[in-house]
Amino acid sequence: MFDDIRSAITSGRLAVGTRLPAESQLATRYGVSRPIIREALRSLQTLGLTQTRTGSGTYVVTATPGPELRYGGYSARDLIEARPFIEVPAAGWAALRRTEQQLTRLLELCDEMDREEDPLKWVTLDSEFHSMIAESSGNAVFAKIVSDARDALMRQSELVNMMAQRRVASNVEHRRIVEAIAAASEEEAIAAMEAHLGQVKRVVTTIIGQD
Repeated sequence: MFDDIRSAITSGRLAVGTRLPAESQLATRYGVSRPIIREALRSLQTLGLTQTRTGSGTYVVTATPGPELRYGGYSARDLIEARPFIEVPAAGWAALRRTEQQLTRLLELCDEMDREEDPLKWVTLDSEFHSMIAESSGNAVFAKIVSDARDALMRQSELVNMMAQRRVASNVEHRRIVEAIAAASEEEAIAAMEAHLGQVKRVVTTIIGQD
């Protein structure tokens, strides 16, 4: 559904200035729920292809995605470059410093993400997961940085899952991180977070067309 609309825009079948059908019409046409439609529309807007005007609808504004993908105040490149220097060591410290309460919540989040089918609710859980790891590191700077970037991280997660169907794979990667934290293995936690962020980077660099 997302790929179909994106292709229609980039190919010119949906011309610049065209107003997209209402959420309910798109949901009926594609046989999906309205939350999935909302996620797709937000991802199209993140790519810069559309613009949603309050009370008016969503319109095609360009057939060519912009050269720099942005999530509010942060660019895709900002997050790709910064996250390994924040979340990887945070995972390592979390393996050494986490409390039992924090570990319990991380395990609960893994279970909830495994069960969650609603894409928006999953993204919210994903955001809490990464924030909880930063908090579990016992380092206030890591926790503050991840908290400040939380909205941008959610928008990136939403786009990555929409374009690459990464939700199930992310669930597996998240659980590996938590298993390492539970085992108090700094080395394994670092490796698991590096692997997870590496997969995210691979998808994002494909989207923005950079190596």
